[in-house]
Amino acid sequence: MAQLLIIDDHDSMREGLELLLRRRGHRTVSAESGQRGLELLAEIGADLVITDLKMAQVDGIEVLRRIKERHAGTDVLVMTGYGTVENAVEAMKLGAVDFISKPFSSEEFGVKVDRLLAERAERARANGGNGSATSPAPDRPIATDRSPAARAHFGERYGELVGGSEVMQDVFRWVDRVARSDSTVMIYGESGTGKELVARAIHTHSSRASGPFIRVNCGALSESLLDSELFGHEKGAFTGAERQRRGRFELAHGGTLFLDEIATISHNTQVRLLRVLQERELERVGGEQTVPVDVRIIAATNASAEELLTERSFREDLFYRLHVVPLTLPPLRARRSDIPVLAQHFLEKLRERTCTSVRTLAPSTLERLSRHTWPGNVRELENVVERALVLAEGEVLEAGDLPPLGSLNGEAQPEGPDLPEAGMDLTEELERIEEGLIRQALERAGGVKAEAARLLRLKPSALHYKLAKYGIEG
Repeated sequence: MAQLLIIDDHDSMREGLELLLRRRGHRTVSAESGQRGLELLAEIGADLVITDLKMAQVDGIEVLRRIKERHAGTDVLVMTGYGTVENAVEAMKLGAVDFISKPFSSEEFGVKVDRLLAERAERARANGGNGSATSPAPDRPIATDRSPAARAHFGERYGELVGGSEVMQDVFRWVDRVARSDSTVMIYGESGTGKELVARAIHTHSSRASGPFIRVNCGALSESLLDSELFGHEKGAFTGAERQRRGRFELAHGGTLFLDEIATISHNTQVRLLRVLQERELERVGGEQTVPVDVRIIAATNASAEELLTERSFREDLFYRLHVVPLTLPPLRARRSDIPVLAQHFLEKLRERTCTSVRTLAPSTLERLSRHTWPGNVRELENVVERALVLAEGEVLEAGDLPPLGSLNGEAQPEGPDLPEAGMDLTEELERIEEGLIRQALERAGGVKAEAARLLRLKPSALHYKLAKYGIEG
């Protein structure tokens, strides 16, 4: 049995939740105000605090803040129905383990509480049974067992994921635990951090491993094409629909559907996606027949949870449907100790493709790689290693074999072009530089225009104008 503390200034809500949780075998105490709840927590303690967000005097945000200051080992579930989006974002930053939106059913509430307590018990076992592990805010990497035993268990690789740093050991442990469930997962991280690899690792280690793993890059398709890709279409649904086609949801039946760049989907597609997540069934475009689907959803975005919540074009109800089990992947600059391991991994992976005789990397090479800021993260590192292997000779990859890495910490910065004696056409030169940077952004983004626009800090409409201006086909 777990000890639960309920804080709500509405008597009927508080008493109803106590009755529900006691029937599920838990011990409960309750408080009619935030201040009284904090006093009870100090007196008797609790495994999980369930607090309303909107209360007089000491509200849910203040309750959460004080709990994290004084009782770091206590998890907090926030009930929100009246709070603003900004309140929800602030609560996540302060360390709320989860949210539930009013109104909710008794079954939904009970299942959520049971899941949170099960995850808490798992963390306690991973930390030696002390029960003091807490779930961090979703905009930080999930912190789990950082012990030497955990690192010895996983080593430097977990499936296709590579890294011996503490933050990557946390990711390995998180994936290993989450894979056992069937919950929806939301992966946050900069472009190139390995979000798809994490999604594949979850699928591979789950009970759905024998089923299909289907990937959809939502940012690469227009609204009409994405609807057809996700939900399928009937014959004659639109011009060119000459036959019935099953969508990715149906193709992923019994397996996992990975929705990459989820933040780019249109409002209409969000509505249809939300219905599938709620009802576990869909209708093909142009069709009337309901098709049941059994699919685990893993979504990914390079936006933060805060950005999704505050972006008016992204539905809040869809956010909470996707944001069930969140993970933020660390950028490569936050785990520099993994760079030598990754570089050697890519050397071995690319050796046959590049027809190279290189077997190892010189210390000076590793030092130079470790000093780079890696704005393109792991994907950029792989590209750099591949280009170096193509040109390198001998069995050791020397620092001189590396292509230019841009701005390196501690290295002399490249100077700008010299002004010719006869002068120059500045507009023409700037356009040449601009065109080159746009092409680089498209290459780094894998041809996804929305991602290229983000890298260049441009509005999508501005990028489309420049693509047409320079005759770049993307």
